[in-house]
Amino acid sequence: MKKIVATKSAPAAVGPYSQAVWAGDTLYLSGQIAIDPSIGKLVSGRIEEQTTQIFHNIAEVLQAANLTLDNIVKTTVFVTDIANFAKVNAIYAEFFTANPPARSTVGVKELPLGALVEIESIAVK
Repeated sequence: MKKIVATKSAPAAVGPYSQAVWAGDTLYLSGQIAIDPSIGKLVSGRIEEQTTQIFHNIAEVLQAANLTLDNIVKTTVFVTDIANFAKVNAIYAEFFTANPPARSTVGVKELPLGALVEIESIAVK
């Protein structure tokens, strides 16, 4: 049985999807782009600022599920320019300082709202 997780502290879903869904002890988080939930708009600026905002959004969804970044076991990172991955990786390393999750990285042509990066996550209790 699945259970939906939602919080106003992270960007609201802009379509027919949930911020996160529990399936047993596994939490599947939808991909996050760098929307600042306080204004409902994409953070402008460099990929570093966007990546930081994404991790704040992910942390808020996890908190709504009584989890933390330490519970993440897998991420998928989507970047519109793979040449920027080193910048994303540097910010990523600030949030996962020990025992980082498994990760895949995919170069994509474009992301919603002109975002430069999107990260989806899977966490477990």
